Amino acid sequence: MTYRITGLSPEPFIPLYGLSDEALDRRGIERVTVSSCPGFPDRITMSDMPVGSTALLLNYEHLPVASPYRSRHAIFIMEGAMEAYSACNEVPKVMSRRTTSLRSFDGSGMMLDACLAKGGDIDPAIRRLLDNPAANYLHAHNVVRGCY
Repeated sequence: MTYRITGLSPEPFIPLYGLSDEALDRRGIERVTVSSCPGFPDRITMSDMPVGSTALLLNYEHLPVASPYRSRHAIFIMEGAMEAYSACNEVPKVMSRRTTSLRSFDGSGMMLDACLAKGGDIDPAIRRLLDNPAANYLHAHNVVRGCY
């Protein structure tokens, strides 16, 4: 089985890059300077941002479905990120270095199954969850802070 992990498209976030702190604040977004690595996972490039870089902390609707699982949560975006991560059968380091909650969903946005995994256990967990014929996609969340 082949699976693909992708970062978020940068397109919706590009208009935010370079806005003043006041303009971001009006949108409920905070600009932060990365103070530790790892610590600030970018959801576009699927990498830990380097110390000193600028991150945007914002609320993001990651599961915009008409089901009880509709969901949104805080995410970090590296200010200026322009290319989304995309790879087949490869777990990015930003995921493998953290305990990750993997959740499978069907086409109606209903959760089918979920598990926790870390490091080398993530790939087999992904494969097990996607082995369910009703599973359309997975979502991955950092366990400690719950970020999508």
